[in-house]
Amino acid sequence: MMMSKSKHLPQRTCIACRQIKGKKALIRLVRAGNEAVEVDISGKKPGRGAYLCPNKACWEIALKKKQLEYALRTKLSDDNRQSLIKYSHSLLEES
Repeated sequence: MMMSKSKHLPQRTCIACRQIKGKKALIRLVRAGNEAVEVDISGKKPGRGAYLCPNKACWEIALKKKQLEYALRTKLSDDNRQSLIKYSHSLLEES
């Protein structure tokens, strides 16, 4: 009698709401080498990463309470913060 193994699905935690979800259900943000924080759509960019749910509340919490800065161990510049806010608004308009 053969038992089939279920495929391992990577789990990640949203840094804002602390919910554990599948890796594909969250958006990865990565600290690039130049201290800038970028959205990593592919999920394969090198650098320190953190995950956020694709909802407005999580993005606001992560940016206002500096949870993103803490998770990525970096300081966000004003330009970088504004670009992430702009990305979150465009992301939310699509859904």
